[in-house]
Amino acid sequence: MTDITPDELKQRRANGETPTIIDVRETWENEEAHIDGSRSIPLGTLPDKLDELEDLRDQEIIVHCKGGGRSASAKAFLVQHGFKNVRNLLGGFQAYQQA
Repeated sequence: MTDITPDELKQRRANGETPTIIDVRETWENEEAHIDGSRSIPLGTLPDKLDELEDLRDQEIIVHCKGGGRSASAKAFLVQHGFKNVRNLLGGFQAYQQA
């Protein structure tokens, strides 16, 4: 699955869609500001949270961090563990805020 642009995500949300969004930034970053409805799972804790995500294995998951690096790692990790539809938010939260 291809990654997603901030504009595409904003448009989908404006149309009433509620995709699963996982914020892999640190907890304190998420507490400062976040995308409404996103789920905070810091990258370092992702391996321990796989069981909680099991029901999403075949669904679209959008991962994001501040600029896109950590979420690219999260996407690769999830794909390696059998998640089939993982998309990285290009430019991360910074780009989303500016879109």
